[in-house]
Amino acid sequence: QVELAESGGGLVQPGGSLRLSCTASGSMFSINAMGWYRQAAGKERELVARIITYGSTEYADSAKGRFTISKDSALKTVYLRMDSLTPEDTAVYYCNVVGYDTNFRSFAAWGQGTQVTVSS
Repeated sequence: QVELAESGGGLVQPGGSLRLSCTASGSMFSINAMGWYRQAAGKERELVARIITYGSTEYADSAKGRFTISKDSALKTVYLRMDSLTPEDTAVYYCNVVGYDTNFRSFAAWGQGTQVTVSS
C-alpha cells in the first residue's frame, strides 16, 4: 500500500504564501505523476497542478502564474508553492500520486487533505 503524508496547510492573509508538501511511502515500483487537487465548500474537486516523472507540469488556469509545483524524486515528495493567495483559494487540498506497485499494477493514492484558509 502507498500512503501520502501532507503538510503545510493553514491560515494565511490575502496576498500571502504557503508551501504544501506531500511525501509518498510504502511499496511501489514507480511513480508516474504527483499532483494537487482542491475542493472548496460546495464545489467539486478540481486539479490544481501536477507533475509527471520527467518534469512536465500542468496548472489550472486559476493557479497559473501564482502557484509552482515541484518534486524531489529521491524523497518521493511533491511541493506546491502558492503565492498571491486570495480567499477563492480557500479549500481542502489533496495530494494525489499515481504509479505502479511492486506487482506492476497501477495505483492511485490520495492524501487525507490539508485545509488552506485565506482570510483577513
